Amino acid sequence: MYVTAAILSALLALGSLAAGAPKALLKGDVPAALQSHMGLSAGFVRFIGLAEVAAAAGLVVGLFWQPLGIAAATGLAITMIGGAAFHAKAGDYADPATRKNAMSPFVFLALSVATAVTLGLAM
Repeated sequence: MYVTAAILSALLALGSLAAGAPKALLKGDVPAALQSHMGLSAGFVRFIGLAEVAAAAGLVVGLFWQPLGIAAATGLAITMIGGAAFHAKAGDYADPATRKNAMSPFVFLALSVATAVTLGLAM
């Protein structure tokens, strides 16, 4: 079970870091779109990015201390629920042009839950 937890943690950490770093640095298209399309402030976008980067670090350390990994995966899952809510509020699920990008919180949510569960079972 630990091997599965390690693989899921690594995948989730890489994905979280890749998604969070541009937001934390306010660089690229995603932070700009979050600010213009969703009306989020630059500070809030940076906060989301820092939370995703912190989750990535927690998942890596969580490979050696599972309670931290479980907390990081759970925190990321909660963040993704919020992301899905913001996409719903913006109407992204009704618009075929934005629906594909708006589905990413659900992918991260599923991976976060699977990671938290497998880390818990690996203890």
